[in-house]
Amino acid sequence: MAATGKGRVSISDSGARTGRNGLPTIQTQKKTNEVCHDDSSAPVKAQTIDELHSLQKKKSAPTTPNIGFQGPFTTGLSEEERSKQQLQSISASLASLTRETGPNVVKGDPTKQSETPRVAHVSQQSHFTPTISVSDSSLKFTHVLYNLSPAELYEQAIKYEKGSFITSSGALATLSGAKTGRSPKDKRVVRDYTTEDDLWWGKGSPNIEMDEQTFMVNRERAVDYLNSLDKVFVNDQFLNWDPENRIKVRIVSARAYHSLFMHNMCIRPTAEELESFGTPDFTIYNAGQFPCNRYTHYMTSSTSIDLHLGRREMVILGTQYAGEMKKGLFGVMHYLMPKRQILSLHSGCNMGKDGDVALFFGLSGTGKTTLSTDHNRYLIGDDEHCWSSNGVSNIEGGCYAKCIDLSREKEPDIWNAIKFGTVLENVVFDEHTREVDFSDKSVTENTRAAYPIEYIPNAKIPCVATHPKNIILLACDAFGVLPPVSKLSLAQTMYHFISGYTALVAGTEEGIKEPQATFSACFGAAFIMLHPTKYAAMLATKMQEHGATGWLVNTGWSGGRYGSGNRIKLAYTRKIIDAIHSGNLLKGNYKKTEVFGLEIPTEVEGVPSEILEPINTWSDKKAYKETLLKLGGMFKNNFEVFVAHKIGKDDKLTDEILAAGPIF
Repeated sequence: MAATGKGRVSISDSGARTGRNGLPTIQTQKKTNEVCHDDSSAPVKAQTIDELHSLQKKKSAPTTPNIGFQGPFTTGLSEEERSKQQLQSISASLASLTRETGPNVVKGDPTKQSETPRVAHVSQQSHFTPTISVSDSSLKFTHVLYNLSPAELYEQAIKYEKGSFITSSGALATLSGAKTGRSPKDKRVVRDYTTEDDLWWGKGSPNIEMDEQTFMVNRERAVDYLNSLDKVFVNDQFLNWDPENRIKVRIVSARAYHSLFMHNMCIRPTAEELESFGTPDFTIYNAGQFPCNRYTHYMTSSTSIDLHLGRREMVILGTQYAGEMKKGLFGVMHYLMPKRQILSLHSGCNMGKDGDVALFFGLSGTGKTTLSTDHNRYLIGDDEHCWSSNGVSNIEGGCYAKCIDLSREKEPDIWNAIKFGTVLENVVFDEHTREVDFSDKSVTENTRAAYPIEYIPNAKIPCVATHPKNIILLACDAFGVLPPVSKLSLAQTMYHFISGYTALVAGTEEGIKEPQATFSACFGAAFIMLHPTKYAAMLATKMQEHGATGWLVNTGWSGGRYGSGNRIKLAYTRKIIDAIHSGNLLKGNYKKTEVFGLEIPTEVEGVPSEILEPINTWSDKKAYKETLLKLGGMFKNNFEVFVAHKIGKDDKLTDEILAAGPIF
């Protein structure tokens, strides 16, 4: 073999030197100032593999200049000083009530730290007398993983949390442990001078009281547990897209799953906002992997979710279900916002291209999420909102969607939102392909997806809108006697808002054989803090001020009760909602029904006129009237608990609301 180019390798057939095994040796023909051609890049600037790994990641670029920011961590401070103050704030949050100081905290994953810089202890002001000055936890460092990105949280979950996997769509599948839903019977609220007169206590109330001493015992238990860990996750985020009324929240947790969940569900701060975040308005201590002491006063199990509105703190023990954090903060907003004359609402909200806004209220199974998600309208939010003098604003930064039996055809927006960054709770997937089987209930029927709201294509960012034009109350009436749509007077809107009616059917809960009426005040009794009539009075005032119209839409049965009639077609309900949005339904002719006294339209475009009046669809008219009276009686019995409460400045509205109920 002969060389054909300059400086190439040549193996000569004649006179070649022989190497091992009789093979010819390779000779290189070099010429002055020439080298062999090599298309590889220059060698890396590293002497060790650790150095090479350190080159793989670069530090985030400086976020924003300090000039112009007046936050406590920005003005005139270097980056090092600002970071120190931030850590001191976190240390203060984690301070034990039985010691004078907070723990030593330092940013970063402990597995990647070779040397830990000391941070000064932070004093914790308390009326409790410190009894312990030194402990093991005060001698160690607590590593803080602060506002990590989804990618970083994926790494933490997969490396350290059993049951965490990346699914085929890119979402993170996690397990919430033994609890796969909320534990309302284990939720407690401190009853003290702050809440004694403000909160709704007693029959029908979701607020189960505890005293401050017991809260402090549970807080100490949670904080001690978190301080005993090598690392904790800290999220500093916001609630409420209205910048004038947003709340700063800090979430301290032990799991990457919880940190990513709240990253998605709360409003994510910009770099500038994070630099000037300062002291939070409310703090959650999520020690859900650690149980409460069931021998502690007020405890009925190893689970406890405790709210102290005076201290602006929440403690979670004995449950890893992430929804407790979301709904706990919603309860806090139900307390804080009305104090600012802002109405907090458990509702969906969307806005038309012309700026008309609609609120959707409804319990599980009524179609609230489906009907508020409309490709022809902008989504403001799917679950929690505030109505202030500025208009409507979403409280959250994400969506928490049910996944059971999810399909691309039925819910394309939710299906497409399940991608990288989304948390999938308690789903079942193929062990090889990692494809999720959304019909599998092996872990729980309450499978969920938590994702940022911007994953929905038609979401309006920022999530704010003008004052609502329509208030739509949804009911899935399995008794089949409520009309598909009714226009409500103001008093009727208040009556049905306070009632919060829907009906459970067989298959919804174990043991249900026939329709079962369910009432949840303000369509969210589990989360409200004040008496329902206070929210109703605020809603009435807002509707009067801004000329909003109330509607009752039945998405349930027609032509008979569940088992004999038929579910109202979704296509018909969508036509009704479209007619409400357009304003055409306001212009129609109406007639009044018996018992409930509802105004029903005589026609709706695209909807058969005969189904608009329920009695027309029942073959057995006697059975219809009996069922109607039965449901009316259920409404009356449910409303008895609200009769004695005054609504508004005088009793006039109260009397009107009572008169707006069923009459027979």
